[in-house]
Amino acid sequence: MPETPAAPAARPSPSAPAPLSAEDGKLVVLARGARGRIGAVEGAAVRDQDGRTYAAASVSLPSLTLTALQLAVASAVAAGASRLEAAVVVTEASTLDGAGCAAVRDLTADAPIHLAAPDGAVLGTVTQ
Repeated sequence: MPETPAAPAARPSPSAPAPLSAEDGKLVVLARGARGRIGAVEGAAVRDQDGRTYAAASVSLPSLTLTALQLAVASAVAAGASRLEAAVVVTEASTLDGAGCAAVRDLTADAPIHLAAPDGAVLGTVTQ
């Protein structure tokens, strides 16, 4: 069985916030909703190449831990997505997790990943 590479440890720091399109604004709303529904540490949402959206909250179980962004990307891939147009993470943290960013980059090298505060204010954007 092939070995799975270790999750990246780097926590990308977002640059100044990029202006959000109306579609990216919807991702913020979806990510906030996913986080708020269960009181999760973070919520995330992604939009695929067909405009479909996927929202998720972080999961922390004894046998499984996923960031919200990892789960949103996994949901998109499971539904047939091959490319992402944009992603949003809503969290109280000031940086994005490396594993979630890597999951987005597995599908698309240049999709913006917006970091937003729990109130929906966009704090920054990672584009690489």
